[in-house]
Amino acid sequence: MGGDRLFCDRLFCDTALAARIERAEARLIASCHEAGRARRTAGFARPLAGGIASLAEADSPFTKIAALGFGGVPSATELDEIEQSFAELGAPVQVELCQLADSAVGLFFTERGYRLESFENVLGRRLGDTDFPEDVRLCRDDELERWLAMVADASAVADTEGLPSHDDFPREALVRALRDMAGVRRYVAVRDGEFAGGASFRATDGIAQFTGAATLPAHRRRGVQTALLRARLAAAAEAGCDVAVVTTQPGSKSHQNAQRQGFDLLYTRAILVKGTSATSSSGAVSRQAS
Repeated sequence: MGGDRLFCDRLFCDTALAARIERAEARLIASCHEAGRARRTAGFARPLAGGIASLAEADSPFTKIAALGFGGVPSATELDEIEQSFAELGAPVQVELCQLADSAVGLFFTERGYRLESFENVLGRRLGDTDFPEDVRLCRDDELERWLAMVADASAVADTEGLPSHDDFPREALVRALRDMAGVRRYVAVRDGEFAGGASFRATDGIAQFTGAATLPAHRRRGVQTALLRARLAAAAEAGCDVAVVTTQPGSKSHQNAQRQGFDLLYTRAILVKGTSATSSSGAVSRQAS
C-alpha cells in the first residue's frame, strides 16, 4: 500500500501543466523587469508567442526570451525587432525553450542561426503537510541588504559536485536581479547563530516558484538547503499553492537535494543563443547552491 501511495503522489507533467508553469515564469520575469524600471532608461518586457521577451540590462538574468512555445510561433518581424534591440545593448539573444513546447518553435529559432548552448531542469512536486524547520525563518525587512549580499556571495562560489553551471554574472548584476524579484518571500537559514544560507519563493496562480537559493561555502553539506526547501514547501502549502517548482543545473547537488524532497523531473529547458556566448538564465536566481 505504501508503495502505491508514493507512486500516486508523484507528479506527472503534461503539456497543460508545463504551459501553466511557463506562464508563471513569464509573469515572474515581467514583474522583476517592472521592479527594475526605475533604475533603467531603456528596455522592455513584451509578450511574444505566448511567452515573453525581456530586455533589462546586458548582464541581467532577465534579459532573455522565455516561456514561449504554447502560443504559436513568433513572427520573423517581431524577432527582427527584438534581436536588433539586444544587439544595440551588446547582449546576446538567449531563448529558454521547454522541451514540451511546440516543436515548430525550436525549428524556427535554429533556422535563424540560434545554437544550443546548455540545458536546465525544471523539477516539481505536489504540496502537502510539511513541518517548518526550526533553523529557518523569514528575512526581516531590515535584513534585506545582508540577505542579498549573502546569496550573491554564496552563488559566486560554485559547487564542485555535478556539472558546472553555465551561469556567470557580475556580483552587482546578481544583487540587482535578486533585489528586483517582485512578490517573493525571502528566508534565512541560521547555523550557530550565523546566516548560513538564503532562499525565496513566489506564488503565482497556485504555482510556488522556488528562487534565489544559495548556501555559504562554510555551511555546505550541513543540510541547509534541505531545511530551506522544507521551509518553502510548508510556506507554499500554507499560501494555498498546489505545485512547487524549482530550476536546477542537470546533475547538480541541487538537483539531488530537490529529488530527496520529493521533486520529480518535469521537463528540461534548452538554452538557445544567438550572438556572443550568453551566461544568463532564469536559473541564476532560482538555482540551488548546496
